[in-house]
Amino acid sequence: MKAGVTTLVEDELAYHIFIQATAQDVWDALTRPGWTRKYGYRTLVKYDPRPGGIYLAYASGRRNGQRAQDLIISGEVLEAEPPMRLVQTWHPIFDARAAAEPATRLSWEIHEEHTGLTAVTVRHECPGAPQTAALAAGQAAGVGGWSWVLSDLKTLLETGRPLTSDPQANLGLPTEMGRLGGTRCRLRPLI
Repeated sequence: MKAGVTTLVEDELAYHIFIQATAQDVWDALTRPGWTRKYGYRTLVKYDPRPGGIYLAYASGRRNGQRAQDLIISGEVLEAEPPMRLVQTWHPIFDARAAAEPATRLSWEIHEEHTGLTAVTVRHECPGAPQTAALAAGQAAGVGGWSWVLSDLKTLLETGRPLTSDPQANLGLPTEMGRLGGTRCRLRPLI
């Protein structure tokens, strides 16, 4: 898979990027609350990165009807091999339609290259969860999906600053959740 290519195959979203950082830096940014408040949607994340451990993400402010500290995503860690692999369930509860769907499976593959770059592959398996897939793909109004989160993570680790200081300004999208009417996700390459 080439860097920056997003695909959807059999209800699986896949993203692949390179970050100029160590694998441990990427791992820490994914699993440590002090880091997760600095990029993406600035959520406070509670991770117990071991099989059977919890994953909880809390709202960082008033957005889409949530109050700060509302639980917005829950999950369970299925596999953890720090700092190379993290597999978990991922169940958004901030959107009523997605909350009614089954939990999905999210995998992070982190590989430190000899070049000083770290390859990061994110796979999000969403069978039977079209609304969750649309949110993860950034196809619902008000969300940038994994493309936004990964772009912001890369920028933060490489420059020390996020893409924007306003997490609601992601990609200039409206801040209210939209309705997709049950459409199926179709993704295009990002490059």
